[in-house]
Amino acid sequence: MAQKDSASASKGSSGPVTREQLVEGLQQDLAREYKAIIQYVIFSQKLDTARFQNIAGELEKHAHEELDHALAIARQIDYYGAYPVHTPAAVEISEDNESMLWADLRAEDDTIENYRARIRQAEELGEFALAEVLQELIKQEQDHQIDLASALGVTPDPKQRARKGEKQKK
Repeated sequence: MAQKDSASASKGSSGPVTREQLVEGLQQDLAREYKAIIQYVIFSQKLDTARFQNIAGELEKHAHEELDHALAIARQIDYYGAYPVHTPAAVEISEDNESMLWADLRAEDDTIENYRARIRQAEELGEFALAEVLQELIKQEQDHQIDLASALGVTPDPKQRARKGEKQKK
């Protein structure tokens, strides 16, 4: 992704997190939600073997949930007086069924990591309502992670999972 990773905004910075850093992180989160919507829509229709038919239906549900996430994040961005970003993060496309699922799983891993960082930022700034909104989103993102990992036959927790799919980016 060409955008700066906002997870590091609260780590390696000199001093406390700012409201501007929080909003920039939310903008990047929104771009990732757009990416997820696009990938789930495409992949839910393109998965084409019997092995993946059950997960294809789940991906359709995920697309709807990601739209809800995008709306929730855009609402928060508007609350902070900013205009929501309109460009998705780089979409990863493949014709291979397993590569599609790995692309989605990597995206979920990234989203969860960034939401955790955003929750820490929100709490640091005393923005507890935002932290609660993000905690609800993270629950669904972890459900998506579990669905995708199960379809691939790997553990959902990226810290425990072998990086088997990392080299499959196309």
